[in-house]
Amino acid sequence: MPGEGRRGDPPLAYLLLAAGRAFDEVLRTELSRRNWPRLSGAQSLVFAFLDPAGTRPAELARRLGTTRQATQDLVGGLVRLGLLQVAEDPSRRRGRLVLLTDTGSALSADAGTVLRLTEASLGQRADELRQLLTGLVPQVLAATSPADTPAAAVDGAPLGLPG
Repeated sequence: MPGEGRRGDPPLAYLLLAAGRAFDEVLRTELSRRNWPRLSGAQSLVFAFLDPAGTRPAELARRLGTTRQATQDLVGGLVRLGLLQVAEDPSRRRGRLVLLTDTGSALSADAGTVLRLTEASLGQRADELRQLLTGLVPQVLAATSPADTPAAAVDGAPLGLPG
C-alpha cells in the first residue's frame, strides 16, 4: 500500500481519508435509496460547508478547497436539482449567498438522520473515535507545517511514498 507505516500499517492520514469517504458513500447511497437525487462526493461536501444563513460563494470555495469556478459548477448543479439557491446578499452590495432551498433543507435533515444512524451502528467506538479526533485535530493543526521542516521519512522513504 502506498505510504505504509513502519509495521506495514497504512498512514493515519490515509485511514482518516478512507473513513471519511466510507461515511460519505454510505450517506449518498442511503439518501439515494430514500429517493433523493444521487449526489457526487463533491456535491455532498457542499452541504457540510454551508452556513444556516447562507454562505458567500468565495467562502464556500475556500472551505471546499476548490476554485471559485469549480464551486460555481457544483452549486449550479445543485441549483438545477432544486437543492440550493443563489440569492443576493443583503449585507453586501452585489454580493451573493448560497442557500438551501426547502427541498435542500429536507435533504440535509434526512442526511443528519442517516449519519446519526450510521454512527449509532458503530456503538461505543463512535464515541471513542469522536473524543480522540476532537483532541487530535487541534494538535495536528498546531504542529509545525511540513513546508517548514525537512522531508520526514518512514523506513527511508519520504512520507506518502512507497519505500
